[in-house]
Amino acid sequence: MSSMRGLVQFIADLRNARARELEEKRINKELANIRSKFRGEKLDGYQKKKYVCKLLYIYIQGYNVDFGHLEAVNLISATKYSEKQIGYLAVTLFLHEQHDLLHLVVNSIRKDLTNHNELNNCLALHAVANVGGREMGEALTADVHRLLIAPTSKAFVKKKAALTLLRLYRKHPDIIQQEWAERMISLMDDPDMGVVLSVTSLILALVQDNPEAYKGSYIKAAQRLRKVVIENEVSPDYLYYKVPCPWIQVKFLKLLQFYPPSDDTYIRGIIRESLAAILQAANEMPKNVQQNNAQNAVLFEAINLLIHLDSESNLMIQISSKLGRYIQSRETNIRYLGLDAMTHFVARSDTLDPIKRHQNVIIGSLRDRDISVRRKALDLVYSMCDTSNAQPIVNELMRYLTSADYSIREEMVLKIAILTEKYATEAQWYIDVSLRLLALAGDHVSDEVWQRVVQIVTNNEELQAYAAQNILEYMKTENCHDTLVKIGGYLLGEFGHLIADTKGCSPIEQLMALQSKMLTSPDGTRALILSTFVKFVNLFPEIKPQLLQMFNFYSYSPDSELQQRACEYLGLANMPTDDLLRTVCDEMPPFSERASILLQRLHKKSAGTSERRTWLVGGKDANADKQEVILAQNTGLKRTFTTIVNGGKPQANGNTNKALPPTNGHSASSDLMGLEMNGSPAAPNLASAAHLSPDWQPGFNRLYYDNEGVLFEDAQIQVGVRAEFRAHLGVVKLYFSNKSSFAIGSFTVTIDNPYKEALRIDTKSMADNNVEANGQTVMTVVITSLKPFPDAPTMRVSYLAGALQAYTLKLPVLPHRYMDPSDLNAEDFFKRWRQIGNANGMEAQATFEVKDKVRGIRDADTVAVLKGFGFRLLEGVDPNAANKVGCGVYQVEGGKMGCLMRCEPNTGDKMYRLTIRATQDSVPAVLLGLMKERLALGA
Repeated sequence: MSSMRGLVQFIADLRNARARELEEKRINKELANIRSKFRGEKLDGYQKKKYVCKLLYIYIQGYNVDFGHLEAVNLISATKYSEKQIGYLAVTLFLHEQHDLLHLVVNSIRKDLTNHNELNNCLALHAVANVGGREMGEALTADVHRLLIAPTSKAFVKKKAALTLLRLYRKHPDIIQQEWAERMISLMDDPDMGVVLSVTSLILALVQDNPEAYKGSYIKAAQRLRKVVIENEVSPDYLYYKVPCPWIQVKFLKLLQFYPPSDDTYIRGIIRESLAAILQAANEMPKNVQQNNAQNAVLFEAINLLIHLDSESNLMIQISSKLGRYIQSRETNIRYLGLDAMTHFVARSDTLDPIKRHQNVIIGSLRDRDISVRRKALDLVYSMCDTSNAQPIVNELMRYLTSADYSIREEMVLKIAILTEKYATEAQWYIDVSLRLLALAGDHVSDEVWQRVVQIVTNNEELQAYAAQNILEYMKTENCHDTLVKIGGYLLGEFGHLIADTKGCSPIEQLMALQSKMLTSPDGTRALILSTFVKFVNLFPEIKPQLLQMFNFYSYSPDSELQQRACEYLGLANMPTDDLLRTVCDEMPPFSERASILLQRLHKKSAGTSERRTWLVGGKDANADKQEVILAQNTGLKRTFTTIVNGGKPQANGNTNKALPPTNGHSASSDLMGLEMNGSPAAPNLASAAHLSPDWQPGFNRLYYDNEGVLFEDAQIQVGVRAEFRAHLGVVKLYFSNKSSFAIGSFTVTIDNPYKEALRIDTKSMADNNVEANGQTVMTVVITSLKPFPDAPTMRVSYLAGALQAYTLKLPVLPHRYMDPSDLNAEDFFKRWRQIGNANGMEAQATFEVKDKVRGIRDADTVAVLKGFGFRLLEGVDPNAANKVGCGVYQVEGGKMGCLMRCEPNTGDKMYRLTIRATQDSVPAVLLGLMKERLALGA
């Protein structure tokens, strides 16, 4: 800028202008000069840059600039960095994602994205991130992704590329391809912590919409967190007041909360180590404010993860005690975070006793000086409510309602109404509290609240008379709010006849109470009261003259709705017979059972947040299943009140009330709070058998019966296996050897277990992330047999060697690994064979041909397969010496299962007849399927 004296002088002139008019005059003069230059002269790059800079300065001062955009676009193609930089700056300020000139810059940006100059890459990435429309995103996302994963990209380019993808994803989620997931996850092992931070931010957003595709990030986050916290594997540049990279710690801890707790011992162990170290560090209270803030940020996210894991009850009690101290802290932020963590605790914990110890402090936080703390305290009070403390909490909230901030009163009313409905054990208490709430809240009551009261009273026969009498008392007061008038109009029209003989509740007194509210009520409420009056015509003939007078008066109303109702009701009441009147005012049926609209209204208030929570405010019930959260919460009053609400018929005449819409019964499976985690199509599981690598089979066949050997090998890597099986346990060691002359990074092994009910796979040690040239890393897996399983588990091996290399292989672990030979004589064999019988599931039989007709059936091959499957071949049992008879024991964690086998080879027809019987169903079918395949292959 210092080299552009004209620009410096122009800025000085504007700053020296003493009045707005002088400034505008100078700007208009300059705009006219720039316009003439652009039109009449052929400008070089320097001059274009200078004039575009002036336009930019004018634009950021708030003046409209409607020309020069094309010249700015042309600057992007300049060879000089200073000119290109101004061009990109102008494009990001002048152009928006719908601008007509945007398509002109796409090719220029792509050229800079593919350039080998890192500075040009960064300028292009800034432009894509700041403008970032759908057209530009779809055209350039692949180039941005290429920069992110390219091994030649510098760290600062990768950081910008990751953040650019994050910006594009937030605008247009569908432009990120699922096929990129594995490669992006591998960047979490990048040696540069800045790259890891940016990539983790991107993955954190992607995980919330598609957890299945990015589940590999779970182990990456756990491993990298351990390296940061335990091993201090952080460069000095990323130590923030002695806290190692607190930002990345928080992101890792948060990412781990988007997945259920891992079943893997190794992963649970490294997470537990990291959390223990974080909690230990928090015991030291640093005096430095910045260090304290960073430490607390990590600590509270660690507490949230501990609550999410919910593994040890003793630890949970310690956490509640620690949080109890935090909510009494003098620092506002600490109190807020403590209340938020407690709300999370309530959402996960099976017992509320540890939190109830702090109930007085929590209720006191409702009157905190900070509004954010008061809001969070309200969430916690709402979540911690149950049958034991419902009445005192509701009473306290009612007392606080009159002095609460206007911004949270509507939410408070919703929560009080939900708690009253949810935990009412006495019908009269529910009515008393609900009507008192409506009287106190006034204008802060949403329609859903009073409509829900009407629904419950209508469905509750025992409540109807009591509710009608109480609402009449409220309506006789001078300052009765319009909400109560609506309820009164509805309930008296339906159930007023139930209290007509009660002192002070005669028909004429009911009429006078309603009539006194007509003049001050809005038109919608008047329409509702007119509907009540037509029901009175049917119920109370003695006051019909007064009612006809009201209809006649409102038949001249300027409001079309009131006029139409009054005229129709007048005509209905004056008909010669009452038959039509009685039909129209027929008995109001009970409302159908449906989800509470109060909950729907409450949760909509939290929708649209930038980051989705892994839990809901509302306690354990609300978090039992987010997909069914509305039904899980409450469809009526619980416990002794539940049968009252959903049963019973109203004893009242029907309702012609148009002012009360029916309760809105949304589907309980609809999205809630933006927390639907399965909205995207299911991601392919690359570790599954559906994605096996082309050369997986030779090594698998070699190790089908053997416990040691090479499973897979190519020019870069060798995968060796050494296994040992005893009873129901199997220990498999996987040896991964780097055969190349250069190191490979981000080495990842993911085991897919589609048979979780039949196999338990537990990792005891993980492979190293980096394998040196000609080096080796080992992974130990314990595989426990729980039930028979039909096929082998698979594993995905991926690593970075320039580009991402990945293989999906089958592990040589099949049911015969858990078979032990057993010996029987001929008599015992046939006795047990008959005892098992051929009942459904206890026997499996098949007749099949061998695939190699030339080779045919060879006795040695048959014996090898049968012995390989763990059967002991019994001599002299079958009368036909060519037939093979065997006995074995299939081992599972719960016990043993006896297996008997008879194989009848037909060498002439080249066919087998195989029969298997076992003491438990499903075992014969599984073994038959596998043995049939191997015998047909002849190996």
